[in-house]
Amino acid sequence: MITRTIALVGIVDDDKSVRDSISSLLRSAGFKTMVFESAEAFLDADGAVEPDCLVLDVRMPGLSGLQLQSQLRDMGRQTPVIFVSAHNDSQVQTTAFHQGAAAFLGKPFSDEVLLGAIRSAIGADEASAS
Repeated sequence: MITRTIALVGIVDDDKSVRDSISSLLRSAGFKTMVFESAEAFLDADGAVEPDCLVLDVRMPGLSGLQLQSQLRDMGRQTPVIFVSAHNDSQVQTTAFHQGAAAFLGKPFSDEVLLGAIRSAIGADEASAS
């Protein structure tokens, strides 16, 4: 992981209003953000800068959030992932956590819950890198 004074969070969601809302919240809390409308767009842009944490929608056209998480793991990437979903599916949650998700939040979620999950995921990632 690249050491930064301000953490960078990637947001991957096919809903523009969700991307914009999460990005605005995170920027107001002192994070840098990168937004992507799909898992494919994230993969296409990948390599320039590696985010400290990813907020991924579970269900998206094309590659799902779970498929992106799996591809990143296969590539050796250990970026902490926080899933967000409007669908309460226990099998999807189990799979996400089995693949190493840091958190799984149901939409709608509170700002405080999302910020806490991101801070926890980044802190745990930094601790494991030490």
